Amino acid sequence: MPYSGFPPVLLVDDVPMIIEVVHAVLGQLGFRDIDAASDGTAALQFLRQRRYGLVLSDWNMLPMTGYELLRHVRTDPSLCETPFVMMTTQAQADCFPAARRAGVNACLIKPFTPSKLRETIVTVCGNARPDGTA
Repeated sequence: MPYSGFPPVLLVDDVPMIIEVVHAVLGQLGFRDIDAASDGTAALQFLRQRRYGLVLSDWNMLPMTGYELLRHVRTDPSLCETPFVMMTTQAQADCFPAARRAGVNACLIKPFTPSKLRETIVTVCGNARPDGTA
């Protein structure tokens, strides 16, 4: 499943190593246009400048959490349809019900395998073709 024509992906995490690893996995899956932000505040700046086909966000960040970012995205008419995946560790997975109530499309427990990430993207975005269509 090549994603070379898929709209840009925004990856949001405050741990540089996680950004690096998830970016590499996305690259293995064929994603070529990936931006990274270190927290929800920085992510909102990206989202106001560019249209994304997917947001992958960590839950626990400062100064703006992934949950707060999700709430901003879902209440902004220009962003509310953006597919959004929340990531966190098993120890914080109890946050997922709140994320679901806030409108997240899917939740991922870190660490995850490339196949689990691919499966989640297919669930959220469908089988996108290189031209960006499903």
